[in-house]
Amino acid sequence: MADGPGYPPFDCAPGLRLAAHERVAQIQHDNLCRRLDRLEEMMERLERRLWLTVYGVVAGIFAQAFQSFLSVSP
Repeated sequence: MADGPGYPPFDCAPGLRLAAHERVAQIQHDNLCRRLDRLEEMMERLERRLWLTVYGVVAGIFAQAFQSFLSVSP
């Protein structure tokens, strides 16, 4: 009979503050995870572009070497 008849139960202020802090922390954690996922995707795309550039440069060097061999051969 702590609440008494007709009184609705209520939450105390420290409990509400703790619940709000937990919600804010969860939102921040979710946002951080989303940012890390986007950063990881961007790094993967950058890595693919880098390898494509490296392969392009190597192909260009091989093409010049092959062209010089063709011009030397009669």
